[in-house]
Amino acid sequence: MGFQVLVVEDDKKMNEILVDYLESDGYQVYSARDGVEALTLFDREKIDLVILDIMIPKLDGWSVCRRIRQKSDVLIIILSARSEEDDKLLGYELGADEYFTKPFSPRVLLAGMNALLKRSQQTITPDYLLRHKELSLNKEAYSAALSGTELSLTVKEYELLLKFMENPGKVLRREVLINAIWGYDYYGDGRVVDTNIKTLRKKLGNYACYIQTVIGIGYKFEVKV
Repeated sequence: MGFQVLVVEDDKKMNEILVDYLESDGYQVYSARDGVEALTLFDREKIDLVILDIMIPKLDGWSVCRRIRQKSDVLIIILSARSEEDDKLLGYELGADEYFTKPFSPRVLLAGMNALLKRSQQTITPDYLLRHKELSLNKEAYSAALSGTELSLTVKEYELLLKFMENPGKVLRREVLINAIWGYDYYGDGRVVDTNIKTLRKKLGNYACYIQTVIGIGYKFEVKV
């Protein structure tokens, strides 16, 4: 599952162009055409980045930006037809991360979004904490959480997840997983790995796709942006 973006733009054509362009690049997009609808969607969904037009009905973009910043550090990109320095300064003072003046290139906007999201994912974390987008694992607390909600994992499920998160993108053979988690002296059913991965995937729900099957070899952990 990709990042979730909220597009707030009252111009119907521009709104549709942005939604189509971002969805074609793999983003999950929600759209609003006024400030009230924007705040409703923001409170309801887990938004990673907001593209916010200033001149929108019911509640202007400045007010929306201010209210979002009161409760979240989500990334915000301001869109405006106004290029005056004071407007840009106000946007940054309200907590916007970037400011684009209309007309703008959707391609350039996308590049700016990708850069912001990439930097936000590079935040330094302690050695004991592993994180892949919505999924986090605390080696000191022996716990894992998804979107902030702790997962109820068995010891073996936790150890499998730890092994995967420590080796993102690397194919891990079943025998490697058995030796690492069950021990070299394990002589039980080799399907124990498949069984535990099945239950782990079930607990990951919509994020079960993080653990991918490599037919005839084993598994790998991969999170696509």
